[in-house]
Amino acid sequence: MTREEVLKLLNSNNSETESLFNSAYETKLKYVGNKVYFRGIIELSNICQKDCYYCGIRKSNLKAARYIMSEEEIIDSAMWAYDSKYGSIVLQAGEREDRHFVDFIEKIIKEIHRLSSGKLGITLSLGEQKFDIYERWFRAGAHRYLIRIETSSKSIYEKLHPADHSFERRLQCLQILKDIGYQVGTGVMIGLPYQTINDLVDDLFFFQENNIDMIGMGPYLVSSDTPLQSYYNNYSDKKNEIYLLGLKMIAAARILLKDVNIASTTALQALKPFGREMGLKAGANIIMPNLTPIKYREDYQLYDEKPCLDEDRELCKDCLDNRILGIDEEIGYGEWGDSPHFLQKK
Repeated sequence: MTREEVLKLLNSNNSETESLFNSAYETKLKYVGNKVYFRGIIELSNICQKDCYYCGIRKSNLKAARYIMSEEEIIDSAMWAYDSKYGSIVLQAGEREDRHFVDFIEKIIKEIHRLSSGKLGITLSLGEQKFDIYERWFRAGAHRYLIRIETSSKSIYEKLHPADHSFERRLQCLQILKDIGYQVGTGVMIGLPYQTINDLVDDLFFFQENNIDMIGMGPYLVSSDTPLQSYYNNYSDKKNEIYLLGLKMIAAARILLKDVNIASTTALQALKPFGREMGLKAGANIIMPNLTPIKYREDYQLYDEKPCLDEDRELCKDCLDNRILGIDEEIGYGEWGDSPHFLQKK
């Protein structure tokens, strides 16, 4: 596809969006099928060394009550996922590079790998690290890594982060992860301040040019007590526009990239009760149910009005089962659901 064709998809009006979503869904069926794969997400800590201007757990937010789950709590959540036939989990946390944290994560990965006999897929979303750390975690048993760039535009990135945050290092991490052998995922926020439709087109071609295996992108949602909160004085009036643009980005990504894994994020559900289902109908094939113990969820809010803060994992599973089966999708229980794009490269 050309830039002009992708731009046309994102600029489609209301009468054209149904055709766009249908085309994306047909592409999904052809290249990845109608299976939805679960990635049970464990938000194991909100302690973060980064200070991103949009994020609710940025280190300068003194209102955030900091926590880190114990090894026993993390293992319990992971093995619940295994026993419930979730194919994979995601270990997510605020970014840290200290030795204690690195060793802690390595130990957790090894134990989950051992207890599940290597059958539970392990995805990490733990930010920027050095080559040797990524390699240690890979050797311990992790096989996917998600590190969102938030935007492929350096000028926008620099407006969203302090001067000591490096756009170049973020991009370098993607290459390091590929060199080690991870399935590599990245993503952007949609509806950011300073962002144009042309920037989003650039984001989609960035995914293609960098041979990305997994896409995790969603609407930009405002977080209180962050520098960006005052940018949108009329943010509530823009929610529907940003929601629709999020769905269009999923659809355009599916049509352009075809065989990658694409997540339907919780941020879509934060804007519309059935947002995640609509993401699946627009071409996504991954859902990330929250396995974090309820007592920690209130403190892991990257944005305001995050859904399912008081819904335990059993209720969440039953709810998702019914929702996904209700839109004629199949759930890939007990399967890793690796990116066909990654497998084809191998």
